[in-house]
This record gives sequence, C-alpha cells and structure tokens, in this order.
Amino acid sequence: MDKATFAAGCFWGVEATFRQIPGVISTRVGYIGGKTENPTYKEVCTDRTGHAEAVEVEFDPAKVRYADLLKVFWENHDPTQLNRQGPDWGTQYRSAIFYHSPEQAAEAQTSKEALEKSHRYSRPIVTQIVAAVTFYPAEDYHQQYLEKRGLASCHVRS
Repeated sequence: MDKATFAAGCFWGVEATFRQIPGVISTRVGYIGGKTENPTYKEVCTDRTGHAEAVEVEFDPAKVRYADLLKVFWENHDPTQLNRQGPDWGTQYRSAIFYHSPEQAAEAQTSKEALEKSHRYSRPIVTQIVAAVTFYPAEDYHQQYLEKRGLASCHVRS
C-alpha cells in the first residue's frame, strides 16, 4: 500500500471523491502543514494554525496509479483560487499536494506543469507542492461526513 495526501478545499467533498476510486483502500480527513500540534476543527477554522484541511488516501499502486489520483485532484477543485474554494476561504482551504516521496514530488510537479501548459485556466495555478509532515486526523464526526449523511458531494468542480 501507498499513501497520498491532498488539500483541495473542504475535506468532506474531497474525501467522498477519493473514496469512489477503485484501488483506494481507505481515506481519512485531517489537518496538515501547520504549526499547531493536535489541532481541533474549531482551531483550524480560526485560520491561525497554518493547517490545511486535507485527505490522506491509502491506495494500492497495483490497482491505481499516483498519476490517476493526481488527475482526480486537479479535476475536482479550482487550483487557481488562493486560500479558498467556492464560498470557503482561509488558508485551511488552500490547494496543496503533500508528497510522501521524491517520486511523488516529481510526479506532482510534472502534472502541475502539464496543466499550466494546457492553458485550461486563465489564472495561474497556486497549488502548493510540499513535503508531507505530521497528519492530524480530524474528529470522528468529520470522517466520511457526507457518506454518513447520505450526500454525494459538496465541493466545487472546475
């Protein structure tokens, strides 16, 4: 198994999207990239912890490639919005890829450059590509939030 971590706005919809992909073994939502240890949702919502709402994806690389996960990431949010997605704003909603290996870093950078060269967006892509650090799982009630409520999605598609 391998791990990938993505931030693309509100983590509820992002998690629901990745859970549907064959080869994804599990997902969990949480916080990454900030300075506060063991942050709570309430603290992250203050926009003072530095953490992004993110989804940690465990996947079987024999069934789904990291490149396929990157494609889903790019297609399911607007990577040109700085610190926001739709109505949600703040650094916790930033677009970021947290890589777990040099190979993931290179693949993420290549995919970002290809998207930029495609001119799909009229604005620059602001997605950060940074090394994964400690991932703090969100509170239980956030895990599979939409699924528990019978909802399909809440995120913005580009």
